[in-house]
Amino acid sequence: MSDTVTTAVRSADGTEIAHELHGDGPGVILIDGAMCFRDSGPMRPLCTQLDEDFTVLLYDRRGRGRSGDTEPYSVDRELEDLDALLDALLDSTGTTCGAPALVGISSGGALALRAAARFGTRIRAVAVYEPPFMPEPLATDAREYSAALANALADGDRDAAVELFLRRVGMPEHALAGIRQSPAWSGMTAIAPTLAHDDAVLGDSRVPSELVASISVPVLALAGDAGPDLMQHGAREVAECARGGEFDVLEGQGHDADAGVLAARLREFLRP
Repeated sequence: MSDTVTTAVRSADGTEIAHELHGDGPGVILIDGAMCFRDSGPMRPLCTQLDEDFTVLLYDRRGRGRSGDTEPYSVDRELEDLDALLDALLDSTGTTCGAPALVGISSGGALALRAAARFGTRIRAVAVYEPPFMPEPLATDAREYSAALANALADGDRDAAVELFLRRVGMPEHALAGIRQSPAWSGMTAIAPTLAHDDAVLGDSRVPSELVASISVPVLALAGDAGPDLMQHGAREVAECARGGEFDVLEGQGHDADAGVLAARLREFLRP
């Protein structure tokens, strides 16, 4: 299929999940991290780099973009979303292209790993870039963030929730003050409740070693060398826990990796 198709699938709980398909070839589903969706984040540029070789499914995780959001949230609901998207992708590519692969960035990588463990050989491979799993004692700090985030969202204080997240990822105070005054702020607060979704996907912020070890397909865990060494921890641990794990470092890349550089490494791994 060479034309772009934009549509929605209905998840098991009735939530509509908006997505689009690009390109031709074996299937790949791209899974965004926190505060990102199809039109805000790294996945559209990555899709553009990959769609000459693959049929790429680009979607809005629930609660973002044009996708719905049915309460109460649970990680299982997001896995059901991916289940429906897998069916849609297989309907489009046909059996000749085989099972699709999953690619997740940041906390989207944690969701991709959970999906790979659940779906088994319904997928053929999973690749993650800098999943933000933490070693102790930083995992304890993450739990403090989780509690503060839950309190802010329970109080309906979306500004505070976004501020907590931005501080958590290292944004300095002067930059935070600037972005609060920018047009981007309203878009961020609009999807602030989904920060709790990513927090739930990450669990206790440590690598879920038993879950990763249960994955039956090849796993590629990537990190850049231009950011803090800590950002390599999650990817390295994932590769070590996985039965078919491979770890690689992208030179000159930070957490916001260049789409062309990331796609080149993914293409090597994902080609059948």
